Amino acid sequence: MGRGLITILLLIISNCFMTLAWYGHLKFNTEKLFPKWGLVAFIVISWLIALFEYCFQVPANRIGSDRFGGPFNLVQLKVIQEVITLVIFIGFSALFFKTESFRMNHLIAFIFLVLAVYFVFKN
Repeated sequence: MGRGLITILLLIISNCFMTLAWYGHLKFNTEKLFPKWGLVAFIVISWLIALFEYCFQVPANRIGSDRFGGPFNLVQLKVIQEVITLVIFIGFSALFFKTESFRMNHLIAFIFLVLAVYFVFKN
């Protein structure tokens, strides 16, 4: 398996954790689960989940970076990460937040992000 594919797989895993840390708490009522802690409990839980995200994000960036023998420059790594984040978020929101709807402007924005990936890799 090449460094590029390993990088992308690690970024996918890291973004699953980060999306859960950022948006997972919105699914739960803080007052009922943690009546005395409330929001502080979810900040701490989200921070702990984000720790796992960093365990995959940092190696992904080091393995994928052309500064350490990887195939991607810094800008390419960032754009890849942003598109992966969006794809993971769409899947996450479709699974856990079924009341959210995607509209045409969301699709157009996604197309522009995919175009950004194309242009960032174009010489």
